[in-house]
Amino acid sequence: MAEGINSFFIINNEEKNIEAFDDSLVLSGKSLYEVIRVINGVPLFLENHLERLYNSAEITNLKIEYSLEDIKAVIIKLIKVNKVNEGNIKIVFNFKENHKENSDFYAYFVKHSYPSTEQYKVGVPVILYHGERINPNAKVINTDFRSRVDAEIAKNNVYEAILVDRDGNITEGSKSNIFMVKGNQVITAPLEAVLPGITREVIMSLCRELGIEVREEKIYFENIKELEGLFISGTSPKVLPICKVDNIEFNSSTNKTILTIMEAYNKNIEKYTLEN
Repeated sequence: MAEGINSFFIINNEEKNIEAFDDSLVLSGKSLYEVIRVINGVPLFLENHLERLYNSAEITNLKIEYSLEDIKAVIIKLIKVNKVNEGNIKIVFNFKENHKENSDFYAYFVKHSYPSTEQYKVGVPVILYHGERINPNAKVINTDFRSRVDAEIAKNNVYEAILVDRDGNITEGSKSNIFMVKGNQVITAPLEAVLPGITREVIMSLCRELGIEVREEKIYFENIKELEGLFISGTSPKVLPICKVDNIEFNSSTNKTILTIMEAYNKNIEKYTLEN
C-alpha cells in the first residue's frame, strides 16, 4: 500500500494523480526526507525543516539542487491542489544508485496520527529498544530498521520506542526525540547521538526563555527510575507526556515543568501560524 494520500502528489514540480504514486519510487537508491506538519494551511517551522534537510545532504555527501524558496513553493502548491489545510506532508529527494546529484523531488501528503486529548492528559506508554540508527544526524529512509522497531511497538501495544545505544545510554525515540525531567532540570541526549529534531530545537529554545535549565547529557537506561517524568517531542506528537517506560510508571502528565513546556510550545505554534 502506497504511503501517499489525498488526490495529488508532486514530482519535480509536476502534479500527478495519487494513483500513480508507488512507494518504490522513493525506496530505491538513497532518499533524504522531511515530514512537515500543516496547521491552518501553514507548513509549521518550514525554514527549520529545510535547514535540516540541507544538513542531511551535506552529511551524506549528496547535493540538493532546489533552493529553499523552490521547495517552499512546491509545498504550498501541494496544499492548494489538494485543498487540505491540516495534515502531514512528506518531501523526499531520491538519489538513484551511484548518483549524488540529479535527484527526483517528491512531495505528498501522508497519513498522520495525532495524540488524542486523553493521551495528552494521562500520557502514553513506551518501551526501551536496544538499537541505533546509522548516522543519526541525517534523516535518511531506512526501511529495515523502521520495520524492526515498528514490530516491537505493535507487539507491546505502546506509542513509541526509546532507543538505547550500545553503551546503554538513552538516545532518542524511533521517530521522535526524548526529554527527561529531574528536579528543575530538563535533560536530553547530546546532539551528536540523535536526529536534530525541529520540535527538540524549539523546546530547548523555549526552556531557556522560560528560565528552565536544559542540559544535553547521557542518561544510562537503568537510571530512568530516578527521573520525575519524561516526554516525547516531534512533528505529530508535539509535546507528549510519557506515563510508562516498560514497567516503570511516571506521573509525567501532571509534572509542572512538562505542563509549562507543553503550554509554551502550543502558544509558539499559534504565534508561528498567525505570522505565516
